[in-house]
Amino acid sequence: MKILVIEDEPKTGEYLRKGLTESSFVVDLASTGRDGLHHAIDGDYDLVILDVMLPGMNGWEVLKELREHKDTPVLFLTARDEVEDRVKGLELGGDDYLAKPFAFVELLARARTLLRRGPTREAERIEIEDLEIDLLRHRVSRGGIRIDLSPREFALLHFLARRHGEVLSRTQIASHVWDMNFDSDTNVVDVAIRRLRAKMDDTYAPKLIHSVRGIGYVLENRQS
Repeated sequence: MKILVIEDEPKTGEYLRKGLTESSFVVDLASTGRDGLHHAIDGDYDLVILDVMLPGMNGWEVLKELREHKDTPVLFLTARDEVEDRVKGLELGGDDYLAKPFAFVELLARARTLLRRGPTREAERIEIEDLEIDLLRHRVSRGGIRIDLSPREFALLHFLARRHGEVLSRTQIASHVWDMNFDSDTNVVDVAIRRLRAKMDDTYAPKLIHSVRGIGYVLENRQS
């Protein structure tokens, strides 16, 4: 799932990007209100985390214009914690409001709550054959046996499973899981796929992750 963070303080922005990425989200970061609005309207985001005090165009203005185009859930994250500020944010169409300084675990819990109830919410569990992916608890199992994955491996499996049956190019995978432009000389996707297969596919039947020569990979049961 994709999250847009609109935050002008560099340290806070990078802290959020790092934490959310490690929690298996794809994260884009904008440092001005106008850039953030452009991303929010043109991009396909499941959640926007929005600061109020932004250069050029403040968070209230960003949300007001965004609501003319999309109903993407918005979580305000700001040092402005007066009652009237919280009320204003909610009346303009915000979905939640968290004051700075904040605990990341609380932000993550609020974000997941919005994602579950929002208009673009995703199922809490994905089941394909004997593979089960619990998106809330970040747990994976095959045939009832739990498989331990790193945050990046979980994000990779989640992306493949969410696009079950669709052949995904290395460029698509690199963009969604690593948030990077794919370099043809980089084998990061192939290495990650090999590691993921070793944990959740090599010793199980049926095989679910398949290579498609010259294109990329697909998760599907080819025996059915």
